[in-house]
Amino acid sequence: MSPRSTIAVRTLPALPPWLAHTLRAQRGPVPWSAVVRGALAAGPLLLTAVLVGHTSLGVVAAIAAMLAGINDRPGSRRTAVRRLGAPALAGAAGVLVGTYAGDHVGAVVLTLVLTALGLLAGAMSAIGPVASGGGTQLLVAAAIGAGMPLPDSGWARALAFLSGAGWLIVLRLALPTPGAPAGDFRFDGERAAVAAVYEAVASLLDAAGTEHATARRAALTAALDQAQDALAGPRLRRYASSAAERRLHAQYAAALPLAEAATALAWAGEPLGGRAAEGPRRLAAAVRESAATGPLPAPARSAPALRALDDALLQAAHAFDQDGGSDLHTRRRSARDLLRTAFGAGGREYGLRVALCFGASAAIAQALHHSHWYGQHTHWYWLPATAVFLVKPDLGPLVSRVLCRAAGTVLGALLFAGFAAVLPHPQGLVALVAVCGALIPVSTRHFAAQTAVVTLLVLSLVMVVGEPQASVGRIGETLLACALVLIVGHLPMPGERGGHVRARLASAAVAAHAYLEHVLDGKDGPDGSGDRAARWTLRRDAYRALSEARAAIALSAAELPALARHTEGTDEVAALLERLVDTITAAAVHLDDTGRLDRRHSDRLTELLGELAAHRERVGLPPGVTGLVVAV
Repeated sequence: MSPRSTIAVRTLPALPPWLAHTLRAQRGPVPWSAVVRGALAAGPLLLTAVLVGHTSLGVVAAIAAMLAGINDRPGSRRTAVRRLGAPALAGAAGVLVGTYAGDHVGAVVLTLVLTALGLLAGAMSAIGPVASGGGTQLLVAAAIGAGMPLPDSGWARALAFLSGAGWLIVLRLALPTPGAPAGDFRFDGERAAVAAVYEAVASLLDAAGTEHATARRAALTAALDQAQDALAGPRLRRYASSAAERRLHAQYAAALPLAEAATALAWAGEPLGGRAAEGPRRLAAAVRESAATGPLPAPARSAPALRALDDALLQAAHAFDQDGGSDLHTRRRSARDLLRTAFGAGGREYGLRVALCFGASAAIAQALHHSHWYGQHTHWYWLPATAVFLVKPDLGPLVSRVLCRAAGTVLGALLFAGFAAVLPHPQGLVALVAVCGALIPVSTRHFAAQTAVVTLLVLSLVMVVGEPQASVGRIGETLLACALVLIVGHLPMPGERGGHVRARLASAAVAAHAYLEHVLDGKDGPDGSGDRAARWTLRRDAYRALSEARAAIALSAAELPALARHTEGTDEVAALLERLVDTITAAAVHLDDTGRLDRRHSDRLTELLGELAAHRERVGLPPGVTGLVVAV
């Protein structure tokens, strides 16, 4: 008997998470509208300032436009006002403080002032993405204000900074989006976000009973978060003032019971026919085209969740013909909640690390500057400004940020050296600034590419303002900042590491607890439908908190092992909470139909609550989370 031949199959070893994240880039279509806005922002502002003889103020305005361009992401115009405007206000304050501190105090006091700003900005960044963007611009602008040798007063620089960011906001509000859906172009971001919710509902219904259901439910949560944010942007009036906007609010609200029913059907784990998903897809098309829904196919009414889906489709069809509705089922956080987040465990850890990095980099830069290390160059602010971007976890895990920043700076500096040798001054440099402004929205897909574009733009601005070519110095200071942040990032800190992740996870547990208590109170049965709006608000809070916790956990898991080990086990707790919230949603739908829980829901709730209680101490959840263990 001849021996069986074997074929050796060689598999490549999986990349470690920190390296895989470094090499990963976002995908998607080119955001042409943002590219156009970028081309019309920094370059034209700088050209105008050069022509009228105020080049230094034009440089400040171009820097502000560049920073705002980094935050110019897809979404509604109303949301863009907050996402771009709030950081710009913080940046103007940073310019003002930095300028007067740099002009009137010595190196030691200046370092202490910048360190205190770092502590404030770091704690503030724990509140959320907009606050984090504000913290970044506050510190970068403070370093520029203190270190960039410009003849203008602090107030003039601050106004120029606001003008640069404000110009990009004006472009964001005024320019129509190419290829936007039909209807009022002012609401194309809101319309696309609401349509994406209905598409996500349909995709979840398609995935019911398959291994893709969990991922589709997470995609539905992301779509609801984006739509809620798009519609809840800042406004002069309390409620939506136009019929088109009120109709979008009503269409979003009509999607919530559909999402609830789809989640319950996915939880049941039984495949559905394509007919169930057809209705939400037609609703999505109606939102995109600002058209009537037409006849909607009704799903079978053989189970509580299917009956809920059918009822939700009927309600949605009715809502699409109305222009009322303003309740987005979102809960505004009070000032006390924001302060509690900023000065909680996550905010304290974040603030201390940012303060240490920013303060140490400012101290080193001051020492090198006063020892004439720079020769004729006076751009010591590069070192602390670079450290700010490196210490911010919004841009990825620490080692990934360091590697991408180093590679991007080297590439950008080498490219600029070549351009500076052949381009006419200042016309060619102004054109290079405009090109870089147009490339920023595309470069944000990868931190190294973004760094290369920003390096080109900043070196061009420095040369326009009268300083010599400084590519070598830019590379040296970036590598020094990389080494500094890498060291500080691994230093022990007071309190327990991973505080930001644990704080997000605790918030998710508290939100799940509130959602469960409301459902078990029995107020949402056939005789208590008036409380369903409150239930939908609590459900949105629970899923949003879980999404934020998941993002923080994924970021921490991609750190080097020395840092990632501090949050081990948190992903298991997040998965438990997700299954718990899905089960609560399924139980709520069942209660609506029958007025009581069945054995399957109650047993599953009891099982999940017991598992969560067993994990509480291992991941450091607060004692109050034990309140999740309730009688079912």
